[in-house]
Order: sequence, then structure tokens, then C-alpha cells
Amino acid sequence: MTTTAERTVREFALGNPGAIRVFEKLGIDYCCGGKKSLDEACRAASLNIGEVLASIEELSQPIAATETDKEQNWHPAPLATLIAHIQNKHHKYTREEIARLCPLFEKVCSVHGSKHRELFEVYESFKGLAQELGAHMMKEDMVLFQYIGRVEAARAENRSVVPVPFGSVKNPVSMMEHEHDSAGNALRAMKQASNGYSAPADACISYQTLYRVLAEFEADLHQHIHLENNILFPRAIAMETAR
Repeated sequence: MTTTAERTVREFALGNPGAIRVFEKLGIDYCCGGKKSLDEACRAASLNIGEVLASIEELSQPIAATETDKEQNWHPAPLATLIAHIQNKHHKYTREEIARLCPLFEKVCSVHGSKHRELFEVYESFKGLAQELGAHMMKEDMVLFQYIGRVEAARAENRSVVPVPFGSVKNPVSMMEHEHDSAGNALRAMKQASNGYSAPADACISYQTLYRVLAEFEADLHQHIHLENNILFPRAIAMETAR
């Protein structure tokens, strides 16, 4: 029998939305690193697993839900609905924020870069991440997501699916997960170089805004990858192989 400590971070994130908030606060990777056990993740982050479990339990207690507290359960939802949510919320947000952040980076680097050289390191990581995400989301929108939708529709109508060049959905999924890992590495590099997105004492409003928006961008990308790695992709693979 699997003990609580042996359960994976992914299992906690899927079974308890409150766990995601704890993981975000403590810096535990629940999207790309979701296959680690909670015990392993806590040891890697030098965290006390008992305290982490207590925090998760505290956030699991029933409270009066507000609109921002409500968590959507995507497990029973049609995959087409989940895909639409990812595209309309996360893909849209990512594209809009990349377009917003690049000129903001240019402005802050031009004013503060001479004193804070780390800004250029953060910006280089962000530019690489932005380029990768643009191509990544296009492949999802144009190829993978459309195929998953066709498979789901075919299963509902009890008909076969037209063969595709990539064979099984496992192949593009594996590629997307690899690119998610790369995005996670870029996020960690940005966070480390920026001291956890902590603006220095002499930071102007634009500098402070840059780091605040980057922290928000990171949190959204974590949720974005979580929905794909931990829910959409496993369900798509199971659906394709079901007979």
C-alpha cells in the first residue's frame, strides 16, 4: 500500500486543488516534476514533509467558496472542453503577456541594466522561453489538440479514426512533455537570477511591475502545464488505446 509520503506530487495536485496552492507557495514543482514522490520533492527542496502535509490539510478544510476560490474539476469534463479552456485561458494569456513583457523588459533593462546586470540574464532566459512557447503552442493548437478532438468525437460515434503520420498520440505527447521540461528549466533559471522576482530597493514602478508580472506568468504556466501533463495527456492516451 502506498503511504502518504510515497504518493506523487501529481497525485496530490490532482486529488486536492488546495495542494497546488501549497506547492506554488513552497516552490514544489507539481507540473513538470509531478512524477516525484512528495517525500522526494520535499527532501530536494529542504522542506519538512510533515509541515507540508499539514498545510495541505489546512487548505483542504471546507470554507465558504468565493468565485476566486472555486476550482474546476477537469477529470470528468469532455477533452474538447478542457482543450478549449487551455486555449482560451492559458494560450491566450501566454501570448498576450509575452507581447506585454518584451517591451517592458527593454525599458527596464535600458534604465536599470547598468546597476543590475542580472536583468539581462533574466531577459535572455525569457526570450528563449517565449520563442519556444510560441512554437510549442502552435503545434498543440494545429496538430495535437485537433487530433485529440477527432479521437474523442470518433469514440463518441463508435467509428474509427483516420491514421495520422505520427502514429500514436503518445509520440507528440512525449515531445510536448519534453518541451514542458525545458520551459520549467527556463522558469527556474529566471527565478534564481531574479532572486525570486524580488525587486531591489532602487527599483522603479516599471521594474517592480516587471517582476510582479513575471511571477504571475510563472504561476499561470505552472497551472497550464499541470492541466496538460497531469490531466489532458494521460486521458488522451487512455482514450486512444481504449477498445
